Amino acid sequence: MAATLNKCNATCIKRSDDAEMVTMATREKQELLEDIKDKESGLVLMLAGESKVDKNDIILEVSAGVGGQEAMLFTGQVFSMYENYAQYKGWFFQIIDYERSEIGGLRRASAAIEGTDVFKYLKFEGGVHRVQRVPRTEKSGRVHTSTMTVAILPQPDEIDVVIHAKDLQVETFRASGSGGQHVNNTDSAVRITHTPTKTVAECQSERSQIRNREIALQLIRSRIYQEELTAQMAETDATRRLQIGTGGRSEKIRTYNFPQDRVTDHRLGKNCHNIDVFLHGGEDLDDVIVSLMWGIKYEIVDGILEDFDNKRKKTHKVKKT
Repeated sequence: MAATLNKCNATCIKRSDDAEMVTMATREKQELLEDIKDKESGLVLMLAGESKVDKNDIILEVSAGVGGQEAMLFTGQVFSMYENYAQYKGWFFQIIDYERSEIGGLRRASAAIEGTDVFKYLKFEGGVHRVQRVPRTEKSGRVHTSTMTVAILPQPDEIDVVIHAKDLQVETFRASGSGGQHVNNTDSAVRITHTPTKTVAECQSERSQIRNREIALQLIRSRIYQEELTAQMAETDATRRLQIGTGGRSEKIRTYNFPQDRVTDHRLGKNCHNIDVFLHGGEDLDDVIVSLMWGIKYEIVDGILEDFDNKRKKTHKVKKT
């Protein structure tokens, strides 16, 4: 009946000489389509659910991979991209550690990011990022491939991870020129080892030993929490789907091809152009992240519906026999 009415309405609109009627009907159709889309999105959100971890702040860690100095230069660019993205989203971005290379790149760096739904957005950025371009030092003009890795560690609440003082081994040492933002003559740098899990973290970015200890302990808590989350996520099919193409450090998630001015997200199979704009960390990066968010939610819903259909068929088969 509804389909017949739709066909009739469409025919009437086409045949109508009343321009006002056509405009009104077209506008109403567009409003209905938008309403259907909103209801579909709401249904997907309801079925896929939200993780309580999505609300958490994070610690971002970047480190240069294969490619020597070129990998370190690219690591510096990616770190700046996330700093700009935090500003774009209205988040607070605090550098914890920052180890420069000889020609201005980054060996490794970490930052605390606080704000609304930080983990919800940035959890998709963990993994291997690949760059293809001609290095500054390359005289022949040959394109090199380099990599860097991103780790996204959700920061737990006090009740999420309990750490006992007796399980911590604390060492102090002098901040080095490459590792910290300054060189000092006191043992202000701190390295903490959590002996039960053998998790190690160090901080030398602050002049105060007390503050460096707080930051190192924060890193310890985040890394332990991440390990616990990974173990929990592996237990259910829906949460395993959440990690498809997003979790493994050994997996290439995105390629930045400078000669072709193209950024390819391998999970979406989507290309963006104008790398310089993308690396600025604004709307283009946000579009890719939002697409990933919705893509994963639809995958989860597909899995739920598939499981439901299999159970329904199994139940029907049992009743029939």
